[in-house]
Amino acid sequence: MKSSLKLGRILGIPIGINYTWFIVFALVTLSLATGYFPSRYADWSLAGYLSIGLLTSGLFFVSVLVHELAHSVIALAWGIPVKSITLFIFGGVANIGREPDRPLAEFLIAIAGPISSLLLALGFAILWVTGQSLGLPALEGLGFYLATINLLLALFNMIPGFPLDGGRVFRSAVWAWTGDMNRATRWAATAGRVIAILMIVSGGIMVLTGDWGSGLWLAFIGWFLDNAASQSRQQAWIREALNGYKAEDFASSGCQTVDSNMPLDWVVRDYVVPHGQNCFVVTEDQQAQGLATLGQIRQIPRQRWGWTPVRQIMTPLKSLTPVRAGEAAYSVLERMVSEGQSLLPVVDDNRLLGLIRRENLLQFAKTKSSLGV
Repeated sequence: MKSSLKLGRILGIPIGINYTWFIVFALVTLSLATGYFPSRYADWSLAGYLSIGLLTSGLFFVSVLVHELAHSVIALAWGIPVKSITLFIFGGVANIGREPDRPLAEFLIAIAGPISSLLLALGFAILWVTGQSLGLPALEGLGFYLATINLLLALFNMIPGFPLDGGRVFRSAVWAWTGDMNRATRWAATAGRVIAILMIVSGGIMVLTGDWGSGLWLAFIGWFLDNAASQSRQQAWIREALNGYKAEDFASSGCQTVDSNMPLDWVVRDYVVPHGQNCFVVTEDQQAQGLATLGQIRQIPRQRWGWTPVRQIMTPLKSLTPVRAGEAAYSVLERMVSEGQSLLPVVDDNRLLGLIRRENLLQFAKTKSSLGV
């Protein structure tokens, strides 16, 4: 959530708004205040159009948040942690800590979002009818718009292609049928890519026929979905390549030991330049105190390397939750990506076996897949 504005927590889940969200919020509000409401209700004031436009936009994004919260509540019920929920330019995303471990969990987590959107559509439809019967045009217009948009949100998300909710429902079905999560992910991701390409092509046709706004937006969504589906396929082959391997299989002492008082320019001069070393175990009185990487060194301005000891940029070992030797390698990789860690200590009964590096896991998976083994 580094590029997001933190709003607080709901059910213990950090809620944030990505800065791209403000662009869409402004565009939706402008569209409502200058197009949708004036076309339906011609006798309102400018202030009326703007105020009801702002309220409707706000409720629209609350609806998106409710959709993501529905996913999150079911995930938590299955014991799956939820790292955060972020609203952004394409709607929202719940950052779930790990993949479900069974098809039923996948299905229930995925279907919860569209069901919540359908229930919201029903609720806003009741507001629409109520506004009509009471002669309240603002309530009528707001209710009709939000009922329609939530219905469309539910239907769009049920398209059977990854990473949409429908793609996850499709994956859960294939997973239950084949018993192979990796195969199910590949199928769902392939379907997602096909749908994304159709969106891009359709958007291009719309642009050529003069509908620039809708065409570009559809193509942009297709491009986003294609990238997400490609990443899902990549995750599937990484998971498959690491299947059966444990953290202890990748634990090594492949990081150079350096004294905690050594300046960064000495580290670079003695180990990085001649040997290409990019990770370091920082010691004091021959006891490991922390871990440092070349990436952390690069975050310090070059002119400060001479008087910055490596201990100032290291990650203390006590702040790192060690990896258990028998933990599945892919689970370790998921954790490293989620926490932004590039290496972690591996322990067995409180005995340090070595360090596991994210780049080693990825390189192993890439090599194994390229060899077809």
